[in-house]
Amino acid sequence: MERLVHRARLEWDGSTGEGYRAYPRAHSATAPPAQASLRLSADPHFRGDADLLNPEQLVVLAASSCQLLSFLSVAARKHVDVLRYADDATGHLSEDLRGARIELIELNPVVHVAAGTDEELVLRLVDQAHDECYIANSLNSTVTVRATVVGGRP
Repeated sequence: MERLVHRARLEWDGSTGEGYRAYPRAHSATAPPAQASLRLSADPHFRGDADLLNPEQLVVLAASSCQLLSFLSVAARKHVDVLRYADDATGHLSEDLRGARIELIELNPVVHVAAGTDEELVLRLVDQAHDECYIANSLNSTVTVRATVVGGRP
Protein backbone atom coordinates (compact mmCIF):
# COMPACT_ATOMS: atom_id res chain seq x y z
CA MET A 1 0.00 0.00 0.00
CA GLU A 2 1.31 3.42 -0.95
CA ARG A 3 1.88 5.80 1.95
CA LEU A 4 -0.12 9.03 1.83
CA VAL A 5 2.01 12.15 1.94
CA HIS A 6 0.76 15.51 3.16
CA ARG A 7 2.79 18.60 2.33
CA ALA A 8 2.87 22.01 3.93
CA ARG A 9 4.83 25.15 3.22
CA LEU A 10 5.59 27.96 5.66
CA GLU A 11 7.10 31.33 4.81
CA TRP A 12 8.39 34.04 7.15
CA ASP A 13 10.28 37.25 6.49
CA GLY A 14 11.78 39.56 9.08
CA SER A 15 14.81 39.94 11.28
CA THR A 16 15.72 38.54 14.67
CA GLY A 17 18.65 40.92 14.91
CA GLU A 18 16.95 43.12 17.50
CA GLY A 19 16.28 40.22 19.89
CA TYR A 20 13.33 38.20 21.17
CA ARG A 21 10.94 41.10 21.78
CA ALA A 22 11.34 42.70 18.36
CA TYR A 23 10.94 40.11 15.61
CA PRO A 24 7.58 39.57 13.90
CA ARG A 25 5.80 36.29 14.59
CA ALA A 26 3.38 36.44 11.64
CA HIS A 27 3.96 33.94 8.84
CA SER A 28 2.07 32.32 5.99
CA ALA A 29 1.13 28.69 5.51
CA THR A 30 -0.14 26.75 2.52
CA ALA A 31 -0.73 23.07 1.96
CA PRO A 32 -0.52 22.25 -1.74
CA PRO A 33 -2.45 21.40 -3.79
CA ALA A 34 -5.07 23.40 -1.83
CA GLN A 35 -5.22 27.01 -2.91
CA ALA A 36 -6.05 28.32 0.56
CA SER A 37 -3.45 30.26 2.47
CA LEU A 38 -3.40 31.05 6.19
CA ARG A 39 -1.76 33.91 8.03
CA LEU A 40 -0.49 32.61 11.35
CA SER A 41 1.28 33.97 14.38
CA ALA A 42 2.43 32.88 17.82
CA ASP A 43 0.02 32.73 20.73
CA PRO A 44 -0.31 36.20 22.30
CA HIS A 45 1.39 34.80 25.42
CA PHE A 46 4.49 34.42 23.24
CA ARG A 47 4.22 37.94 21.78
CA GLY A 48 2.05 36.86 18.84
CA ASP A 49 -0.85 38.55 17.10
CA ALA A 50 -4.18 37.60 18.74
CA ASP A 51 -6.01 38.30 15.46
CA LEU A 52 -4.23 35.42 13.71
CA LEU A 53 -4.48 31.67 14.27
CA ASN A 54 -1.56 30.08 16.10
CA PRO A 55 -0.04 26.58 15.95
CA GLU A 56 -1.67 25.50 19.20
CA GLN A 57 -5.10 26.37 17.82
CA LEU A 58 -4.32 24.48 14.63
CA VAL A 59 -3.54 21.32 16.61
CA VAL A 60 -6.87 21.60 18.44
CA LEU A 61 -8.67 22.32 15.15
CA ALA A 62 -7.02 19.32 13.50
CA ALA A 63 -8.12 16.99 16.31
CA SER A 64 -11.67 18.37 16.19
CA SER A 65 -11.90 18.18 12.41
CA CYS A 66 -10.55 14.63 12.31
CA GLN A 67 -13.08 13.51 14.95
CA LEU A 68 -15.88 15.08 12.90
CA LEU A 69 -14.79 13.44 9.65
CA SER A 70 -14.22 10.05 11.31
CA PHE A 71 -17.64 10.25 12.97
CA LEU A 72 -19.46 11.20 9.76
CA SER A 73 -17.78 8.27 8.04
CA VAL A 74 -18.81 5.67 10.61
CA ALA A 75 -22.30 7.16 10.93
CA ALA A 76 -22.84 7.08 7.17
CA ARG A 77 -21.69 3.46 6.98
CA LYS A 78 -24.30 2.59 9.65
CA HIS A 79 -26.95 4.69 7.86
CA VAL A 80 -27.35 7.00 10.87
CA ASP A 81 -28.83 10.31 9.72
CA VAL A 82 -26.64 13.05 11.22
CA LEU A 83 -28.12 16.49 10.58
CA ARG A 84 -25.68 18.82 12.33
CA TYR A 85 -22.44 18.61 14.30
CA ALA A 86 -20.78 21.41 16.26
CA ASP A 87 -17.76 21.15 18.53
CA ASP A 88 -16.36 23.64 21.01
CA ALA A 89 -12.91 22.11 21.46
CA THR A 90 -10.32 23.18 24.02
CA GLY A 91 -6.59 22.55 24.19
CA HIS A 92 -4.65 22.83 27.44
CA LEU A 93 -0.96 23.77 27.30
CA SER A 94 1.28 22.47 30.07
CA GLU A 95 2.16 24.98 32.75
CA ASP A 96 5.84 24.09 32.48
CA LEU A 97 6.74 26.13 29.41
CA ARG A 98 10.25 24.64 29.27
CA GLY A 99 8.66 21.28 28.43
CA ALA A 100 5.75 22.96 26.67
CA ARG A 101 3.21 20.68 25.09
CA ILE A 102 -0.50 20.48 24.64
CA GLU A 103 -1.32 18.01 27.40
CA LEU A 104 -5.05 17.69 26.87
CA ILE A 105 -7.50 18.32 24.05
CA GLU A 106 -11.16 18.21 25.02
CA LEU A 107 -13.68 17.72 22.23
CA ASN A 108 -17.30 18.50 23.07
CA PRO A 109 -19.36 17.75 19.99
CA VAL A 110 -23.10 18.33 19.92
CA VAL A 111 -24.51 15.88 17.39
CA HIS A 112 -27.97 16.51 15.96
CA VAL A 113 -29.57 13.36 14.53
CA ALA A 114 -32.89 12.52 12.92
CA ALA A 115 -35.84 11.77 15.19
CA GLY A 116 -36.02 8.12 16.14
CA THR A 117 -32.26 7.58 16.03
CA ASP A 118 -30.83 5.41 18.82
CA GLU A 119 -28.76 7.79 20.99
CA GLU A 120 -26.69 4.93 22.47
CA LEU A 121 -25.71 3.87 18.95
CA VAL A 122 -24.65 7.44 18.17
CA LEU A 123 -22.47 7.55 21.29
CA ARG A 124 -20.89 4.20 20.36
CA LEU A 125 -20.13 5.59 16.91
CA VAL A 126 -18.55 8.68 18.50
CA ASP A 127 -16.24 6.33 20.44
CA GLN A 128 -15.49 4.28 17.32
CA ALA A 129 -14.66 7.46 15.41
CA HIS A 130 -12.31 8.52 18.21
CA ASP A 131 -10.54 5.16 17.97
CA GLU A 132 -10.21 5.62 14.19
CA CYS A 133 -9.16 9.30 14.24
CA TYR A 134 -5.63 9.38 12.84
CA ILE A 135 -4.89 12.85 14.26
CA ALA A 136 -5.78 11.80 17.83
CA ASN A 137 -3.82 8.59 17.28
CA SER A 138 -0.81 10.63 16.13
CA LEU A 139 -0.69 13.02 19.07
CA ASN A 140 1.16 12.59 22.33
CA SER A 141 -1.66 14.53 24.02
CA THR A 142 -4.66 13.05 25.72
CA VAL A 143 -7.75 13.62 23.57
CA THR A 144 -11.14 13.23 25.22
CA VAL A 145 -14.56 13.29 23.57
CA ARG A 146 -17.73 14.16 25.49
CA ALA A 147 -20.57 14.12 22.99
CA THR A 148 -24.12 15.34 23.43
CA VAL A 149 -26.79 13.87 21.18
CA VAL A 150 -29.76 16.05 20.21
CA GLY A 151 -32.84 14.48 18.64
CA GLY A 152 -33.13 10.76 18.30
CA ARG A 153 -34.60 8.70 21.12
CA PRO A 154 -33.23 7.64 24.50
